[in-house]
Amino acid sequence: MEDVIRTVKVKLDVPEGRCDDLHQTKEQFLHCANTTAAWAWRHPDEHCVTSKQQAETALYDRLRNETELTANLVQKGIRRAIEATKSGVARLKKGETTSQPQFDAWSVVYDKRSATFHRDHVSLSTVNGRVECEYVIPDDPEETPIGEHLLNEEYEFRMSTLQYDRSTEAFYLHARMRRTTDDHEQSAAASSDAEHRTVLGVDLNVDGSLAVTSTGAFIGNADEMNHRRREFEKTRGSMQQTGTRSAHLSIQSMDDREHRWIQDELHRASNQILDEARNHGCTHIAFEDLTDIRDRMAGAKRFHAWAFRRLYEYVEYKAEMLEIEVEQVSPAYTSQRCSKCGFTHERNRGSKHQFACQKCDYELNADYNASKNIARKLLKRLHSGQKSSDGGAPCQCALTSGTLNLNGGFTASVDSTTEGESTDKPTTSVVGH
Repeated sequence: MEDVIRTVKVKLDVPEGRCDDLHQTKEQFLHCANTTAAWAWRHPDEHCVTSKQQAETALYDRLRNETELTANLVQKGIRRAIEATKSGVARLKKGETTSQPQFDAWSVVYDKRSATFHRDHVSLSTVNGRVECEYVIPDDPEETPIGEHLLNEEYEFRMSTLQYDRSTEAFYLHARMRRTTDDHEQSAAASSDAEHRTVLGVDLNVDGSLAVTSTGAFIGNADEMNHRRREFEKTRGSMQQTGTRSAHLSIQSMDDREHRWIQDELHRASNQILDEARNHGCTHIAFEDLTDIRDRMAGAKRFHAWAFRRLYEYVEYKAEMLEIEVEQVSPAYTSQRCSKCGFTHERNRGSKHQFACQKCDYELNADYNASKNIARKLLKRLHSGQKSSDGGAPCQCALTSGTLNLNGGFTASVDSTTEGESTDKPTTSVVGH
């Protein structure tokens, strides 16, 4: 069955005092789009940039710092400009006259990451947190687009656009709806999707390797980042004592240099995580929930919390281009649970970087053990949302030696021996990557 797409215009009942949040969100969204358009449009002197990935790599950090938007809205603003630039380049190739795209119409693009769509209301991300707006539904919605599509459970919400009517001072959601398949087709599609669900788990650390994946990849160097940060703070403190304008300018220059270096390191780490996911055919990447991470993780400082969030955002927006889902799971007991037998106890952490199960004597790197537990938590969430005739689901953890499904079944890869030998005790060459 082909997809049936419909767009439904529905008026929003915005809570009192929250209209300005939506207006500010629009202003910052358009700032992202116009900034990107100015950067990408290089006609006639050079070729215009039409690569979304190139634009996001160049502008994402800057626009995140310049706005209060969530990562997803910044990304959507960049992509809107690149799509418009592509259209302009196509017109130029046809010999038509056109110019740099300009965005001034009131609109903001929302998808399921920046908005939560319900049948009677929508929750929208803004520069000041979320705002929940009820739909203004007619008394008799039957045989209207709202009744036929918006309120129809056979249709699901897709990417939608928020617009504002200045003449009536009203906000409207242009909800893009797609009709889902019938029960038999939906069940078959879910079964087909489940066969290809493979999860990469990622554990983040304040020392040692910045990130460790469930495939046994040790990525980045948190110790080096900490050292660079301490040296910078020491030098800045010394310069601040002089109090001169020259010292102040030097501090600003150092700060910019340090910030760029850290962001480059985080970009490299995000690319390596995505390489692991792509090389192992992953459909999902799992991180632990970053909320209140400074309170939960020993030695974590404000700098680490910022770095972890930024790394997650890099992975998230890059993964979208690869059609890989990125989600967060509860961190509870991921460091104490044995990824082999499931026994959970605080004594399993024999040392800072070593895990030794008190029940089955399974030993491996503690961060690697945690990354497998993080992956397994997302597997359970995915499994709970599936309906399978045999009671199980072929979801898998991505491991360097093969795949491990939710029910404990291990499938070795062609070049693998056993999971314990090839994955759980990584060699020096793997750790050094």
